[in-house]
Amino acid sequence: MPALTPALLIELAGWAGSIAVLLAYALLSTGRLRARSWAYQLMNVFGALGMAINGWAHMALPSVFNNVIWITIGLFALARLLAGSARPQA
Repeated sequence: MPALTPALLIELAGWAGSIAVLLAYALLSTGRLRARSWAYQLMNVFGALGMAINGWAHMALPSVFNNVIWITIGLFALARLLAGSARPQA
């Protein structure tokens, strides 16, 4: 088993983030999640965070920019859910 070096952790963060965002989209598209659900928004926020970390490490700044915006949108949606202005749905 390879050692968990910082470089490997950065790659794992990117792959896990990509999988999380794609899975969130697939579940939304198939009706298994709703856009106003905690699960959907958290999958997007943490997925984008993983991809932003990976993008930063590789100096892929357009990707970092996109993912920071994605995180911001997700955090705004989570704040709305927390505030109760959008009814949480599974």
